[in-house]
Amino acid sequence: MNAPDPDDPLAIAEYAPGGQTALVDAERWPTLSAEGARRLETLRSHPDAPAWVHATGDRLSSEAVRRVRQPLPTTGWIDEHLDTARRLPAYRRRAAELLSLQDFPLIVRDDLVDDVSAFVPLDADLARAVHGSSSGSTGRALLIPDDIEDTARTFHLMVSLAAEQGVEWAPDHSRLALAHVVKQRQAFTYASVISSFDQATMARLNLDERGWRSPDTRTRFLVAQNPQAFSGSPTSLAELLDPELVAALRPLVIFSGAMALSSALRHDLERAYGCPVIDIYGLHETRPIASRADDGPFVVLDRRVRVEVVDELGRPAPAGANGEIVVTAGENPLLPLVRYRTGDFGRLVDVDGRLAIADLEGREATTFLASDGSRVPCVDLTQHLQAAGAHGWSVVQDATGRVEATIVRGDSARVTAALEALLGRPVEVQRRGSLSELGEGKPRRYVSRA
Repeated sequence: MNAPDPDDPLAIAEYAPGGQTALVDAERWPTLSAEGARRLETLRSHPDAPAWVHATGDRLSSEAVRRVRQPLPTTGWIDEHLDTARRLPAYRRRAAELLSLQDFPLIVRDDLVDDVSAFVPLDADLARAVHGSSSGSTGRALLIPDDIEDTARTFHLMVSLAAEQGVEWAPDHSRLALAHVVKQRQAFTYASVISSFDQATMARLNLDERGWRSPDTRTRFLVAQNPQAFSGSPTSLAELLDPELVAALRPLVIFSGAMALSSALRHDLERAYGCPVIDIYGLHETRPIASRADDGPFVVLDRRVRVEVVDELGRPAPAGANGEIVVTAGENPLLPLVRYRTGDFGRLVDVDGRLAIADLEGREATTFLASDGSRVPCVDLTQHLQAAGAHGWSVVQDATGRVEATIVRGDSARVTAALEALLGRPVEVQRRGSLSELGEGKPRRYVSRA
């Protein structure tokens, strides 16, 4: 594994270029053709490309390539899903009591954190497994078993959502098919091909200027690749409003997720690029749940997902009433969730005969004011809080810029040093012993009034 930069006190080893690389190209893309390999190498070795941190592929066989292009059938899926769930270690002892969906208990993130294996089928095909991580609302890391076919099928869901907006998104080998963009101090970046999209190229890119030799190289690389589509959080998508990029790029569609997208940013992106901006609501644990291409309710997707709303006691909320969103998700065969409490809130409404979520209170993008006047995205804090072993935290900046952090477990001295280096100002850190001390429900991890 490559070592972190010894001159950077905030460097984390796992983000060193090549530090997490595994497998060879023939294993990453079993169907990779000579032409696909050429396109991939051209992308990897572009003179303005960033230093790629990771290497990853979809690992799809030729049979899997054919399967992922089509959505899973939804007829009768819930009965089959509940049958699978009753056999999970988490439910086997009381399976006879679980006759219908409403008989299943509500589960929360900590149930998965404490023992995610209890929610993985005993006969799961682990040869199709990869793992991803999610920091959640408190920051307590969760490793999620992802299925390679489900992951690949999600790309084709995006293609279908674009088609609903009148966008014909087909492979164009002169362009990057998809650029998934983030903006954070350190991030996993990689170049890849999408086997089921005629082996078109895609990349995960960090738009933070520290990930590039200069701002000019970032601009030149994006212009040279001219992505057909962008995806990312509002924090990263806002970077696309750079006038040089607006003047040169021509995306067909933009996808936003992970955090709440403001109507102002949506409209600015639409005006800048003249293309649809599709907001997708979902969690890593549940996969995509709903989407919208305007500022109205999120329409629940026509896939293996069932949405409920419950009150503060976990009972079904009255029709149209606001409450916590609970999701039953059957797209990922390695994590067949039943009645998962998302920690997000909204109410169920009807939009043209389809179920939708209105007044969604999702996760907000928070930035902190550094002493030099720059803005530091909360994801940069997350990386170091997790690296210091914290199970959860709350970081609050008042109107004067003063910062207080409360962490659950972890190395408080390391947290203090990292946050002070990021923000350029003193940070008061208090350590707590349990997550419950952060408050009930879904605590606000980050608040900045500066």
